[in-house]
Amino acid sequence: MKLCVTSTGRDLDSKIDFHFGRAPYFLIVNTDTMAFEVVKNTEQVTGRGAGVSAAQMILDKSAAAVLAGVIGPNAFEALKVAQVEIYEGLSVSDTVREAVEKFKKGGYRESPEPSGGGGRGRGFRGGG
Repeated sequence: MKLCVTSTGRDLDSKIDFHFGRAPYFLIVNTDTMAFEVVKNTEQVTGRGAGVSAAQMILDKSAAAVLAGVIGPNAFEALKVAQVEIYEGLSVSDTVREAVEKFKKGGYRESPEPSGGGGRGRGFRGGG
């Protein structure tokens, strides 16, 4: 499965980033092989709409699922419409590798609706 994980850096040992739309990087990880692709989030500094733009980047990479701390409601809806599975609740103390391993063991539940933690485009770290 191609799993997108929000990341502060460019490798599996980077810490995860809590907020989907404002994450500096997305790591698209093949959960079977742990091979990954780095996607720089060029929309992280955008005011409004960062989460939706980030969701489009993930859709372009054909990720089947997204793992993040929180995903804002607009990005959440864009991913859901495209039938991408969404898992929220990452711990900021985990690395991407640790989060993927926990995911593979069933450590996260699919989110049926946004958790409400997004900043909703208010221009501070956390929107999206």
